[in-house]
Amino acid sequence: MTPQASPHQRCLAEFVGTFALVFAGTGAIVINQAGNGVIGHAGIALTFGLVVLAMIHTFGDVSGAHLNPAVTLAFAVARRFPGGEVAGYWAAQVAGAFAASGLLRVLYPADRTLGSTLPAGSDLQSLVLEFVLTFLLMVVVLGVSTGAKEKGITAGIAIGALIGLEAMFAGPACGASMNPVRSLAPAVVSGHFEHLWLYIVAPFAGALAALPVHHWIRGSLNP
Repeated sequence: MTPQASPHQRCLAEFVGTFALVFAGTGAIVINQAGNGVIGHAGIALTFGLVVLAMIHTFGDVSGAHLNPAVTLAFAVARRFPGGEVAGYWAAQVAGAFAASGLLRVLYPADRTLGSTLPAGSDLQSLVLEFVLTFLLMVVVLGVSTGAKEKGITAGIAIGALIGLEAMFAGPACGASMNPVRSLAPAVVSGHFEHLWLYIVAPFAGALAALPVHHWIRGSLNP
C-alpha cells in the first residue's frame, strides 16, 4: 500500500477491483450461456485470470488488490495487514461484488444463476476442492507479496495465472470460486442459496491453512 493512499482510497480500490472481478468473471459465464457457449470454458477461466492480473497491476500499490475477504483475513492474521482495516475492506469487497451482480441482473434478467458457483458432484467433493484451491492461491499470494502489497509485475502474473489454471481444471467440478464474495453476490441476487455455505467456509479455511505452511517453508510469515 502506498503511504499516500488514505483508508477511503484503499477501500475504493477494493470496491472497484472486486466489482471488475465479479462483473468480468461471472459476466463471462452469463454471456457464455446467453451466446450458446460462444466463450467456452477455457475463455471463462482465462477471463478470471486476466481480470485479476489487471486489477493487481492497477491497484496493487494502492490497496494490495486483495479482492477477496479470505485473503484480507489471512493477511491480517499473518500481521501483514492492520486488523482495524479488515471490516472496511470486507465492506468494500462485498459492495463491489453485489454491484457487479446487480448490474448483470439488469443486463441479463432472464439468466437464472448469474454465474453462481454450484457443485457438479457432492458437497464434500466441492468443499475439499475449494479448500485446496484457496490454500494454493494463498501460498502463492504470500510468496509474491511484501506485507499486503504485491511485488510488481511478477505478482500479477503469478496470481492471475494460478487463478486461471485452477478455474480451468476445477471450474467444471466446483466452480473454482476461491473467494466468498465471488460466490455470495450472484447467489443472493439470483436467489440460489443452495450449497452457498461451502463457498464461504472453504475459502476462509484454505487461506488460513496456508499461513503455517508458508511459515514452515520460509521460516517467517513476513517477507
